[in-house]
Amino acid sequence: MTAPARTLGLILVALTSGCRAPADLPQPAASAWALPLPDAGYNVREGRALFQHYCSICHGAEGHGDGFNAYNLDPKPRDLGDPGFQAKSSDEDLAAAIRAGGGASGLSTGMPPWGRTLGERQIRNLVLYLRTLSPEPE
Repeated sequence: MTAPARTLGLILVALTSGCRAPADLPQPAASAWALPLPDAGYNVREGRALFQHYCSICHGAEGHGDGFNAYNLDPKPRDLGDPGFQAKSSDEDLAAAIRAGGGASGLSTGMPPWGRTLGERQIRNLVLYLRTLSPEPE
């Protein structure tokens, strides 16, 4: 058996036997790009990952409209956590804006359409995550 084949075999054995790192190793520090929603279901966590990848450059890491590219845009990106915006926007309104872009939804034409990039499940999960951005009513 050649050395690369032997190495590959050892890797496969380790993966299939449930090999894990020791629990006493230090854990990586949390960052803005980590998924700090351990109590949320898979769908919301996937929505957050999609938001960070596709939306945060304009809307900001927390959805406040303060992303890196917001400086270059007029009008500025919306604060997606604004309770007024959240209350007047249905899930389908949000999904339509994501799918067809802001201009097709009567919003800013600066928001591109993501309907050919994201599937329907991904758009639905992104909407679920957007709903977590609004502060809880008191």
